[in-house]
Order: sequence, then structure tokens, then C-alpha cells
Amino acid sequence: MTPATAAGSSAAVPAFDRSHTDDLITYLQSSPSPFHAVASAAARLEKAGFRQVEETAAWEGTPGGRYLIRGGALVAWYVPEGATPETPFRIVGAHTDSPNLRVKPIPDTGSAGWRQVAVEIYGGVPLNTWLDRDLGLSGRLALRDGSTVLVQLDEPLLRVPQLAIHLDRSVNDALTLDRQRHVTPIWGLGKVDEGSLIAYVAASAGLKAEEVAGWDLMVHDVQPPSYLGRDRELLAAPRLDNLLSVHAGTAALAAAVADGGLTSIPVLAAFDHEENGSESDTGAQGPLLGNVLDRSVFARGGTLEDRARALAGTICLSSDMGHAVHPNYSERHEPGHHPMPNGGPILKVNVNNRYATNAVGRAVFAAACERAGVPWQTFVSNNSVPCGTTIGPITAARLGIATVDCGIAALSMHSARELCGADDPFLLASALKAFLES
Repeated sequence: MTPATAAGSSAAVPAFDRSHTDDLITYLQSSPSPFHAVASAAARLEKAGFRQVEETAAWEGTPGGRYLIRGGALVAWYVPEGATPETPFRIVGAHTDSPNLRVKPIPDTGSAGWRQVAVEIYGGVPLNTWLDRDLGLSGRLALRDGSTVLVQLDEPLLRVPQLAIHLDRSVNDALTLDRQRHVTPIWGLGKVDEGSLIAYVAASAGLKAEEVAGWDLMVHDVQPPSYLGRDRELLAAPRLDNLLSVHAGTAALAAAVADGGLTSIPVLAAFDHEENGSESDTGAQGPLLGNVLDRSVFARGGTLEDRARALAGTICLSSDMGHAVHPNYSERHEPGHHPMPNGGPILKVNVNNRYATNAVGRAVFAAACERAGVPWQTFVSNNSVPCGTTIGPITAARLGIATVDCGIAALSMHSARELCGADDPFLLASALKAFLES
């Protein structure tokens, strides 16, 4: 392989494994909410021999794969034969949530003879992308007995109708949407019928409305993912940010374990609530990952000294979607860094620590890509355009571990429907597998 340049690697792209992207499509369709995303990932890990552990139970330090689920977050790890208490971790970090519209505590509302559903805006949503789409509902119901039930209604139940151009001739000059008044979905005609939404959702799960004590429900576009373009070289889908990384991390972890010969402890940490700051018990700002790493060390008979030694040798790859150069807005991008779809995963750099990557991290990422035989690219923001951030800096600061930010180049990030290269999911998973095996 030729040495990496400032933009990345010039290696030849491996043959596209379409089966990986086909499986990603299946995963996206089965994961309209963070709760479904972790359940779908857990099912894949179960097939790979992992078993679920409860946080309230005592953990064993014996070799094998384990995972835990807390709400919309999942942490999975594999202890190889011969691991000691000070064996370092190799962590792939990602997040399960995506910007969308979420159902309010009193959902039934309406106006002018229309029945509507009151929603709250979650994360950085480009509101116009949710207009005139057929929307379903998904999430979880909390029951009075303390249990939770996942619900997924893929039928076209809701729609946020745009005002006709005849009633707003300036719409193509400047579209202004009031977050309270203009993005309330309709779902029927008639007077407001209090309790009807939850009764409908409960019935879909074979429950009575009175059994439901609470809910975390959100809307999703029911249009399925699809390959796009003359040569079907692109993938159009919802929730690529960041379920593409969760899926790639799950596949990489399972494949690394299957190959054997691990000298570190591979970990997948899929957090919730990244899109609104990560400040929750299931977000990267919380203690979830740190607690898992600590308990893993202690279950193997380790001490605080062993924990410190293990974390000192630990590295995390924070995998999240990044920006491909936009053909219609190329001036918004840094002129010397134009990541392209199907060019391989991107290394994300920001000297103000919006991303956690430094020179040493760059070397780690480059080495993983070289071992996997995949090309890679570099993303850095235009100095005139504010840079986003990820769980990378949060993880680095909270746990004091070396962290590198990477991802996949995409268009339409945070839209109801995003776009990436169809080769890139497989290339990312290959790089993540090589990193976990290092």
C-alpha cells in the first residue's frame, strides 16, 4: 500500500461486498428507534455467541462475549482466552439516536377540523425534510407492571403537510417554519379525541390503553432504504447517522471474535442521546461505559491499579457520519479536503477538539485501514463554517483514554433521508474489524 497522503490513502478499493450493505438495509428497517436499534444489534450478537448480562447481577470474568442493554444504549465486549486484569480495551463508539419528531406527553391535539399529534423536535432537525412524507410511529411503551414493550407501526399514519405554493408565493425564496405551529402532523379528521393515539398504539401491541403508564414514541419515514443512481453506487436511507456505524461496529465485533487471536478486549459502545448533548444515563456523558470497563477489570480479579493500566493502553474509535463534499455547495467545504462517497472511511480532524483526533490517533486509524486494505480520507471543516462534534471528545475527557474520530462521508446529514456511498459501509466495517484486532 502506498503511504497515506494529507487526504488519505490511495489504495485500491476492495471489491464491494453488497451483502454487508444489504444487511445494513435490513438493520435500518428493523431499527426505527434507538430501542429497536439496540434490540436488532443484540440479536446479531446473540448469533455470534454473545449473551446478555444484567447490571444488577454479579458478572463473571471468564472468557466469552457479553452485552448489556440500558434503554436505547448497548455495550458489548469479548474477553479472549488469556486476558489479564490489565489487558487493554479496543473500543468502537457510536450512537443509536437520530434527529426526528417525538410524541409529547399529551399527544392528541388538532385544529380546524383536523386530528393531529403533538410532537417535540429532537436534535438538529432540518424541518423541511419532514414535510409531505408518509410517517409511521415507533418506540417503546412503559407498562404499569414495570415492563416495556417495543412498538413499530410501519404504516403511513401521519404527515406534516406543507402549505401550498398558491398560499405562499415566496416559499421558494425563503421557507420559514415555526417549530410549534408548522410541524404538527395530521392523522385524521374530526374533533380532538383524547387518548386515541396511545389507545391505537397500544392495540397494535395487543395491549389495552389502561395498561400503558408512559411512552417514548417518535415518527419515522416509512419509505424503505434503496440503492440509488445509474450504477446503484449510492445508498439513500433514513438514520444513516448513526445506525450505519452501529451496524458496522456490531459486524466488526462479531467478525473479530470469529477470527480469534485477540490480544486486547474488543468493545462496542452504542450510546443514546448524542444528538442532544449526550447528557443522560445512556449517553456518552454518563458513567455507563466507564462502569462496564471497571466491572470487566474487577470481574477478572483486577485492582484499581490494574484498571489504570488497562485504560492507559486503551484506544477508542468514535465512528459517526461526516460530510461528503456537496456538488451544489462546494464553497462550504475546506478547499483541500473533499471527501467523496465510496472513497473509504474518513478521519475527522478539528484542532479545537470538536473531534478527538490527534497525530497519534491518525497513525492508529491509518494502520487499521492499511491492515484492512481499505482506502481512507480526511475531513476538516472550512474555517468559516462551525464544526460539529461527536462522542469522541466526551469519551476522551470522561475516561482519559486515547480517542480517534472517524466515520463515513455522506450528504443530507440529519435529513429524514440521508445519502452515502454503497461501498462505504463495508469499508468502514472492515477498518473497524482491523482496529479491534490490533
